[in-house]
Formats: sequence, structure tokens, C-alpha cells
Amino acid sequence: MSAAAPDTDLLLVDDDNDLRRDMAAYFERLGFHTEQCSNITEALQALHKKSFDVAIVDMVMPGGTGIDLLEKLKGAGAECPIVMLTGKGTVESAVEAMKLGAADFIAKPARLKDIQAAVERVLEHSRLKKENVQLRAALQTQQKFPEIIGESESIKEIFRLIDRIGPTDKAVLVQGESGTGKELVARALHMASPFRDKPLVTINCAALPESLLESELFGYEKGAFTGAVAAKAGLFEVADGGTLFIDEIGELAQSLQAKLLRVLEDGSMRRVGSVKQRRVRVRLIAATNRDLADEVREGRFRQDLYYRINVLTIHLPPLR
Repeated sequence: MSAAAPDTDLLLVDDDNDLRRDMAAYFERLGFHTEQCSNITEALQALHKKSFDVAIVDMVMPGGTGIDLLEKLKGAGAECPIVMLTGKGTVESAVEAMKLGAADFIAKPARLKDIQAAVERVLEHSRLKKENVQLRAALQTQQKFPEIIGESESIKEIFRLIDRIGPTDKAVLVQGESGTGKELVARALHMASPFRDKPLVTINCAALPESLLESELFGYEKGAFTGAVAAKAGLFEVADGGTLFIDEIGELAQSLQAKLLRVLEDGSMRRVGSVKQRRVRVRLIAATNRDLADEVREGRFRQDLYYRINVLTIHLPPLR
């Protein structure tokens, strides 16, 4: 039996208490986090509160079918892939479920290993789809990686710090005057990290107004504000598994500082206009031309956020 990736959330929806509990025990032994529901109403409530990586849903239950759940999720623009459990005489329904977006279906009675195999196929497909989206988005934000050039002792010390800090997954604060190459250092840190084959996503806090910056970082749901005609993933989701570089973090409004702190503390976030909790794993690199210690003393920057992003620090020398 293969283990689940860390923080893989599985929703089990079945009115057969024994089967549901057996599945929960089985998948928890594999490393999944499971949540159980006995009907469609409970499932919709769970999916409204939290984002799941995959759901196993019985086709026929009292008070609603798996088809009903798929239709409601499709109407709400939800993204949870579903493995449908179908009984005798429901093959036509299974075909209909696949047309509505079910990721796979398994005929009952099914062995737990067969259900596991279906779940792993769906997770692998979701992983590849997510990587494809990430790479497309990252290509839009990345420029060609330029070489950092310098022979002075201070620049050589920067190279040594990159070699030492890059391979960790700790947050890094890059401080220096404008034009000293903070973004170049961020790219070098990413290329030296274990996440080098994942996206490096960049955003400049000084280039965007507060309202737009929030939706760019955290994403938004359809109808969250005027012009939000479709849901959009934020840069934290685009960078999931990789690196997010936040340039000029000293310009971040205090309301957004609180939201950023929440993500750094437990990896949880919500899109604008949503109550659904999502979980991301991102290595943060922040940069600023301000003295954040002074900003903290003046009350313009949160002290708790400062300590979160200032785990490791690189001070860039002025070009002069």
C-alpha cells in the first residue's frame, strides 16, 4: 500500500455506516486525512467549508444521489474530483456522472484496494493538471534568469549565503536599496532550493492597489466583486509546492499583513468571497528596501509577521 502525500484530504460520502467507517480506517492507515458524511446535505456543507483533494461518493443515498451532488458542485464551480461508487443497475447513471464531471467510478461491491487504486489515479491526474496550470502561470510571471555578476568580497558573501540558505525551506527576507538585485537573489535562492522544479511566482506590492493585491495573492470566487465573472486561483495557489517571492513587502497594507500571517502560520487561506478553507505549502521569499525593524517600531508593520518572514536574512550591499 502506498502512502498519501502529506495533507491529502479525503471526503467519504456513503449512508452505509460500516463501509464508510471501513474506508476511513483503511485510508487513514495510508496517511490520508478523512472526513465522513452520510448524505448529500452533509457533504455539501463539508465541501462549502473546506477544500478536499478527492471525494468518494455513493451513487444512491436517501435524500439525494451522487448525480445531485455533482450537479450542485458544477453549478457552484467547485473543484473537488469525485470517485463514484455505483451499485447494480446504475451503469447508465455512472455514464451520466462521468459526463457531469466525475473523475472515475467503481462498481459495488468493491475491494478497498480497488477504491484505493481509483483514488490514486485521480490524485495523479489532479497533480499533473495542477502542475500544468502552475507552469503556464509561472511562465507568464518569470523572466529569463540572469546571472549575478560581482567580484567584491561583499558579493562573494552573498553567494555563500545563497549556497547555505537556498537548500532550506525557511522563509527568507532580502533587504537592500532599490536596484541592488533583490529579485535576482530570490531567483538564485529558488534555483538552489528543493523546489527548483516547481514554480517561482513573483508579485510586487508597490505595483498594485490594496484591493487588487488581495485578489492577486489569495484569488477570488465568481461574483466576489464587480467584474469577477469566473473564479480565479491566487498566486499562493499557483505557487503551491514552490516559491512565492513578494517584492516590496514593506508596502503591504496592515489588513493584508494579517491574512499573510495566517497563511504562513498554518498554510490555510480563503479566496476573496469564499468561506472555504484551502491549504497551500509555499516557501516564502520577501524583499524590501525599507528597514522593517524601524517599521515595526513605528507601528506600520506587524511584529509577528516580521518574525515570520525574517527567519533568514540577506542584506544586499549598495551598488555604489
